[in-house]
Amino acid sequence: MRYKCLVFDHDDTVVNSTATIHHPSFLKYLAQYRPGRTCSLEKYFLRNFEPGFIPMCREDYDMTDADLDIEVRFWQEYVEEHIPAAYAGIREIMLRQKAEGGLICVASHSLEKNIRRDYAANDLPQPDLVFGWDLPMEQRKPNPFALEEIMRIYRLGPEELLMIDDLKPGYDMAVCCGVDFAAAGWANDIDEIERFMRRNSRYYFKTVEELDKFLR
Repeated sequence: MRYKCLVFDHDDTVVNSTATIHHPSFLKYLAQYRPGRTCSLEKYFLRNFEPGFIPMCREDYDMTDADLDIEVRFWQEYVEEHIPAAYAGIREIMLRQKAEGGLICVASHSLEKNIRRDYAANDLPQPDLVFGWDLPMEQRKPNPFALEEIMRIYRLGPEELLMIDDLKPGYDMAVCCGVDFAAAGWANDIDEIERFMRRNSRYYFKTVEELDKFLR
């Protein structure tokens, strides 16, 4: 195998969830708590890309800590009722990785219980470790905590990991740790995101099939 451990982001890398779950949830929240305010899908992708979801809420929608607590609870309740579909080809990549004795870990901004639920619902092999929204804020992406913990627990060097993510926080985390980064370009066709990822990432894959061929 090319890498002992594949570290997957979850949303829009393993499952198609922003367009089908997270963005619709945010629109419902805005309609209820910020009447007259809205957010296009493209803007949602872009602002999650840079500077990230929490800064977007504070800067663009004037949310306080109390507002953010309400928004996160609103989102969690919505996610509980919606299960996203995995992208075609992801399951085969994961099954081969496990069959060859490799590891699958997750570093995501979704909750661990929902990540594991989505894996089970899509018949994916359960991850060896999950680092999700449950972590204290200072340990979430782009903080390198997840990659550092994976390397510590499994005694791996940076060269033995590949971080696969569609957004900048995963890229920032990988760069900080000297871990190879593969940009997942199959979730959207936003030029600004694609230009950055193609210019800066070690690898860029527009389709899951391209990632699959690379890993063989």
